[in-house]
Formats: sequence, C-alpha cells, structure tokens
Amino acid sequence: MTNRRTFFKAAGAALGATAVSRVAAASLPEAVIQTSPAMQPPRPPSTGRPFNPVATLNGWSLPWRMKDGVKEFHLVAEPVVREFAPGMKANLWGYNGTSPGPTIEAVEGDRIRIFVTNKLPEHTTVHWHGVLVPSGMDGIGGLTQPHIPPGKTFVYEYTVLRPGTHMYHPHADEMVQMAMGMMGMFIIHPKDIRQHRVDRDFAFLLASYDIEPGSATPRTSEMTDFNLWTWNSRVFPGIDPLVARTGDRVRVRIGNLTMTNHPIHMHGPHFEVTGTDGGWVPKAARWPEVTTDVAVGQMRALEFDAVAGDWAIHCHKSHHTMNAMGHGVPNMIGVDHRGVAERIAKLVPDYMVMGERGMADMGTMEMPLPDNTLPMMTGTGPYGPMEMGGMFSVVKVRDDLRPGDYRDPGFYAHPPGTVAREYTGELQPPTRAAAPKADRKTLQVRKPGAHRHSGH
Repeated sequence: MTNRRTFFKAAGAALGATAVSRVAAASLPEAVIQTSPAMQPPRPPSTGRPFNPVATLNGWSLPWRMKDGVKEFHLVAEPVVREFAPGMKANLWGYNGTSPGPTIEAVEGDRIRIFVTNKLPEHTTVHWHGVLVPSGMDGIGGLTQPHIPPGKTFVYEYTVLRPGTHMYHPHADEMVQMAMGMMGMFIIHPKDIRQHRVDRDFAFLLASYDIEPGSATPRTSEMTDFNLWTWNSRVFPGIDPLVARTGDRVRVRIGNLTMTNHPIHMHGPHFEVTGTDGGWVPKAARWPEVTTDVAVGQMRALEFDAVAGDWAIHCHKSHHTMNAMGHGVPNMIGVDHRGVAERIAKLVPDYMVMGERGMADMGTMEMPLPDNTLPMMTGTGPYGPMEMGGMFSVVKVRDDLRPGDYRDPGFYAHPPGTVAREYTGELQPPTRAAAPKADRKTLQVRKPGAHRHSGH
C-alpha cells in the first residue's frame, strides 16, 4: 500500500512513458500514476483547505498542487490493466494507471484547475457528473467543447460550489469509453470541516463489463447482458472490506455507471440515506433503510452507526453477486444426468455434472477454467464456501480498532452461543392439511405413450 507522500516522491520515477515533458512540467502538475488495486488509506490534506478525506475501495485519491491559490490536478486518460480479483486481469481504459481513475477531492469554494492529457487512441472529453460548472467546462464533446485529440492536453477550470458526491466520465464515444472503464469519483467536501462529519467515509463506483471467459478485453457493444458486475472495477473476493470500529459513524458513497439499477442491501445495522445527486438530505427528511436502490447515473450516500460483527453488503440482484456465467443454462434440478455425463466425459474428459441439486456445489467444485477466468461462485469463510462473486463485500466492525486503521481484521470471532447451530432434538412429522378430493373439473394429466403421437 502506498501513501500520498510516497506518490509525490515516486511520481518522477512513475511517470515513465506516460509523462508529459520535463519542459512542460513547470506549467503542469505532476501526473501521478498508480497501478496497484490496494486501497490507499485516507490522509488529511497537507495543502489547501482542510477536509476529512474519503477511503476509495481498492483505489486512491489524486494528489494536487496549490498554485496561486488554485488547486491543480492532472488526469491522464490512458489504457490500463486492472486486476478484477486475484486470477483475472482486464485490459481497460482509465486514468493515471487505474480504472476507475483516482478520486478527486476538493472543498466547497475551491478554485480548481484540472489538466487532462489524452493518451488514448481516440479523442475524449471529461464530464463532471453532478458538479455545477460553467457550460463550456461541462465536457460534452461537440456541444460545449472541442474533443481532446490523442496526445493533447486540455484544461478545465472552475469553482466548486456545492458539497456532495459526484462522478467524472467521458462524454465522447461514451458507450465504448465507459464500457472500457473510464470513470472516477469526485467528492466535494463542505467548507466547514465539522459539517456532515463522520468517522469513516467510503466511496466506490458501480460498473459492469462483458468479458468472455478466457479473454481480457470487454465487449464494448454489449448493451444489457453483462457478465461481470464490479465495485471500483473489482469483484468479490477482490473487493476491500469496509472496516470500522464499534460505534463509528460510517458513510458509504455509491455512484452507478452501469446500465441498470442496483438495490444495495446491507445486513446488520439499519442505515439512513443522507445524500443524493442533489446534495445532502436534511436530517428531518432522512429515512431508515436496509436496502437503497441506486439507479443509472445516480449517486447515493448512506450512513449508519457501526455494530460489531461481519455484515454482508451487496447488490440484491442475485445474478450481480456472481462472476462470469452463462445465462442460457437450463434448469437441471431433479434431473439425474449422471449416466449422460459419463458418456459425455468419454469425449470431454473435464466434463462435470452440475446443477441437478442446485448450483451450491459450484462453490467447492474445482472445475477447469480458461486462463484469466474467475469462478462464478467463490470465496471461503470460517464456515465454508460463501458462494459469492461480483458486487459483494463485508462491513467488518471490531471493538478494538484504532482510528485510521483500515486493515482487514480477518473474520469476526462470534461470542459463544451466538452462532446458528444444528437442532438435534426430536423431530415431529409435519402436519399437513387434508387435500381436496378430485372431481370432474380436476385437471387429469397422463404421460403420453408412443402410440398417442400417431397422427401428429
């Protein structure tokens, strides 16, 4: 894990082939590059107005420099390689070495200047989704600005007015560039550091990809039938846990740049929806929830008081908690096809029976997979396979964490007598209500015999 100070020190070495020229460096801030999916712990700013930084799951925040009272950032749009989880990497497009790009953090009232260097093979722009900017800074290629050609650097400059949770993404060849992973979070903190203060503040973006098993580049023409559902371009078990201390006030900021809605459900403590695309929800208008729907293009902020334990947090669309899987699979529950499987195995030695007792067996099967492909159900907990993938993580709350400690504390040690257990007492046969008697209106079903097909 690398901190911001190290980023600055390493920036010169990390720039490499993506660097702007040293001559231009005098007028451009350094374009810091990060390629690791390890989360950078949030650190208070050393320059500019103070704020309480966010923790970007499996990500980082973009460093800046102060120049004549203006906060300057440098984004580099470029091809990147992103590890979705150990065992699979994808060829994406992103910013400054990662997809999503680094989180941009500013403070209400800041004057900011963002340099955008295009190292993609085609033109691009950047739209500041949810941020009120002058029309000419809104990043709509052809409408409000010329496109940024490959190899060129454009400048966006404006004052951020309203605190809240926002995003950035291209508005040029949008379907391809977003399908390739170009996106990032944009957080505007309140001018008063005491306002909306929480103990831990997490942020992540929802995205979807269609990557065929055994390949590494998304199919950018897909419109709805995606097979990998990600948080910050990671899938379970590759997604960071959300670590907190018992009693912490925790905020989770979520942005949705997929093509469908996601009902985000958290187990354990109830939460309040405290922020939307339009800003902060007044306290009197907040409502308690255990699931909140994040629609396409929306942002949501939710908050809760942390309770000790391991609490799942996931999209409640069940196929979004699976990794790459076929969607045309017939339902084989109750069908004994072991005999057929034996005959198929003579032609395909690795063929395995699956699905006749449900799909839970997939969690333990060691089915041969193409290279660079993840199991569709994976992850092992202290009690066995978790059978999850995609948009799934765990809120891990412990009593003895230190402030600022975001390291994975491992699995929760449940107090004795608090884990569900097998009942070993006497079982009574179930009492069933009497079935109604058949009459002449009752549907009669006969198994067709061969002779009944004659004449058809």
